[in-house]
Amino acid sequence: MSKQTLILLYGGRSAEREVSVLSAESIIRAVDYHQFLVKTYFITQSGDFIQTQIFSETPGPDEKLMTNETVIPAQKVAPSAIYQTDAVVFPVLHGPMGEDGSVQGFLEVLRLPYVGTNVLTSAGAMDKIVTKQILESFGIPQVAYMAYFEGDDLEKAINQAEEKLSYPIFVKPANMGSSVGISRAANREELRQAIGLALKYDSRILIEQGVTAREIEVGLLGNRAIKTTLPGEVVKDVAFYDYEAKYIDNKISMAIPAQVDGRIAEKMRHYAAKAFRALGGCGLSRCDFFLTEDNQIYLNELNTMPGFTQWSMYPLLWENMGLNYTDLISELVRLAQEMFHKREDHLF
Repeated sequence: MSKQTLILLYGGRSAEREVSVLSAESIIRAVDYHQFLVKTYFITQSGDFIQTQIFSETPGPDEKLMTNETVIPAQKVAPSAIYQTDAVVFPVLHGPMGEDGSVQGFLEVLRLPYVGTNVLTSAGAMDKIVTKQILESFGIPQVAYMAYFEGDDLEKAINQAEEKLSYPIFVKPANMGSSVGISRAANREELRQAIGLALKYDSRILIEQGVTAREIEVGLLGNRAIKTTLPGEVVKDVAFYDYEAKYIDNKISMAIPAQVDGRIAEKMRHYAAKAFRALGGCGLSRCDFFLTEDNQIYLNELNTMPGFTQWSMYPLLWENMGLNYTDLISELVRLAQEMFHKREDHLF
């Protein structure tokens, strides 16, 4: 029996490229090599596609994937060169130019099945402002917020924020993930600085009410039939769970399952599935919630390509449900093939 070719795209141009490398290295060590042959392609910071290793068996502990520091320019290929008949792509890319629909559109043009959400869902969920507007229309609870666009009157926006919200206030680029460019403001001057930082990453800024809350996450898996996990909790050793705390200092731990009332857990799973459907989700996502001391639930975001390292919340949530990391990858490939055939059938 011939093996299924799995094409792993990793790296990318966004500020989250290092997370992508970590995710990809975990995947190549977890894949069922009785089922798959894995071909890897690295997307450099400048956007070049580099043909890297091919794996027919689990790599040794010392074997590393190529990064921007070890790239071999002679192995550069045209992006279209990744095409292979009957292959499935796992675009383990986080942030802009990877998780925002751009790569998904490229793969659809190549007629390649791929793991994860489609073009529109990827783009919509990546944009925090668009996500809030869509979920608001479906009655899904969220914290109070407002938007600021580059070029608007900054002082007027700050005045509006202080009228509508109370400190602390969080400021986020509309189209970034992994807490990149996000900051907490406790006063007017910090709010001005936070907006300036966020504008380095995007021209559209989300300004939202800070809450004292636990951070609870639910995993989603499926196409038409959507499965959800029991919630897991991010337990922080820092006041603000930023990029450094999340991926560099590792100042977090996870409680899986989260210690929450059963009714709260069911509500979160219901809201997660509803949000996934509202955004047109398929394949996988992770839905992140705030849970306040008085048990108010607020949906924070839907992450369409969550971190996929061996210590990431998403695979650990499914492991808790009885689906191990290796079988999770196989199921994601199956779902990718299912959605590919559905898209193709609609064209004829």
